[in-house]
Amino acid sequence: MIHFDISNLENELSIYEAETLQEGFWNDAKKSSIILQKIKTIKNKIEKYNKLNGELENLIEMSELLIEEVDEKQQENSLVKDILNNTNLVQNKLEDLEISTLLSGKYDINNAIVTIHPGAGGTESQDWAEMLYRMYCRWSNSQGYTVQELDYLDGDEAGLKSVTFLVSGEYAYGYMKSEKGVHRLVRISPFDAGGRRHTSFASVEVLPEITEDIEIDINPDDLRIDTYRASGAGGQHINKTSSAIRITHIPTNIVVACQTERSQIQNKETAMKMLKSKLLDLKEREHKEKIEDLKGEQKDIAWGSQIRSYVFCPYTLVKDHRTNYEVGNVQSVMDGDLNNFMREYLKNNKEEVK
Repeated sequence: MIHFDISNLENELSIYEAETLQEGFWNDAKKSSIILQKIKTIKNKIEKYNKLNGELENLIEMSELLIEEVDEKQQENSLVKDILNNTNLVQNKLEDLEISTLLSGKYDINNAIVTIHPGAGGTESQDWAEMLYRMYCRWSNSQGYTVQELDYLDGDEAGLKSVTFLVSGEYAYGYMKSEKGVHRLVRISPFDAGGRRHTSFASVEVLPEITEDIEIDINPDDLRIDTYRASGAGGQHINKTSSAIRITHIPTNIVVACQTERSQIQNKETAMKMLKSKLLDLKEREHKEKIEDLKGEQKDIAWGSQIRSYVFCPYTLVKDHRTNYEVGNVQSVMDGDLNNFMREYLKNNKEEVK
């Protein structure tokens, strides 16, 4: 168990609360909003710690009472059941508290911008990308997060060619960053008349949504902005007007697009947020001081680069190759049961700061 430094949190809370009492604090709406959000987050952690500490003390008292009852029949009473049930509940809460100590990265508390791209393989990979999208939507909903689709491009026959969506909620990025990488699927293809086994790949990109307090200087001359009408098979993913926006950052060839907002202005604002998130991520990975110095990079979505494998046939297994954590219930994972994978990743990446 990782040490939970409650005194350090209480000191940090005192510092922030003292700032709210300074003259002129409320004059800067942006700064005051950030401080208030930090206060809320810290108070929430302290409250969880104090509540859990109380439950542990109560559990210890109940256990001591049980020890005093040496009669075997007495040990079969409801007190034993209560202790067992409470022990399991406390254990789960302790694990959640442990994870919260690991979510201390610079952007962990932010919303997450997620993009899924299929690898080579046409319909097979495009269908796999759609399956991953469904999986993350189900996980997000189970955690109380909201999902907003920002850009969607239908697949040729099934699935999707690309999707970008926003997962909103406290620590969405802190959890979702564990999903960044190439995901591999092995199954009997529903698109193969011969019933042969296929291997498909899809990449998942996860970026923190950049908040207003983070300044990213972008030269307007480095941007190419195009408007277009969303294309696709129709339905929920199609717009009736040419309000979709595509922004290209020419020096790095980074392209972002948004087509789900009502107006061109809203789509542009959202696309700029996406671009800033991508540029900040690239800037920090390349250790560059200026956006102008960025070059960008390309990685193959193929064998050898996967972070996790999902095997449907000839056996069922989902294995994370970074932590070696694995489960046999593939369907449960595809239905959004990802918490244990995320927890193991965070435990194995304690030094990760981003």
